Amino acid sequence: MNSFHKDIFETNCSDGMNMHFSIIYITAPNKEEAEKISRVLLEERLIACANIIDSITSLYWWKGEIQKSGEALLIAKTKESLIDQLIKRVKALHSYECPCIVSFSIAKGNPDFLKWISDETL
Repeated sequence: MNSFHKDIFETNCSDGMNMHFSIIYITAPNKEEAEKISRVLLEERLIACANIIDSITSLYWWKGEIQKSGEALLIAKTKESLIDQLIKRVKALHSYECPCIVSFSIAKGNPDFLKWISDETL
């Protein structure tokens, strides 16, 4: 990665520490399961925050057929260094055979908020 791209993906916190942060996108069958997963991830300090959007509609391929179902969306904020551990934990908690758990790098953000994510996670 050249220095230009490295600068884009590194966030310089106010304490001078270079950290990488991510948004985690997780679907769940309902709000209750999304809340259960969120609470465990918060208690274990794998995330700093979770937002739950109830009642989304998902269309997807599953076992050779197009499916449609109602779901809840869990959006979490964390450090990139915790993603592998977070994925493993969500898979253990989740009722789906193949849960959607994907991360998006945060290229830039409010330095105070990003420092808060760092302070509130492992």
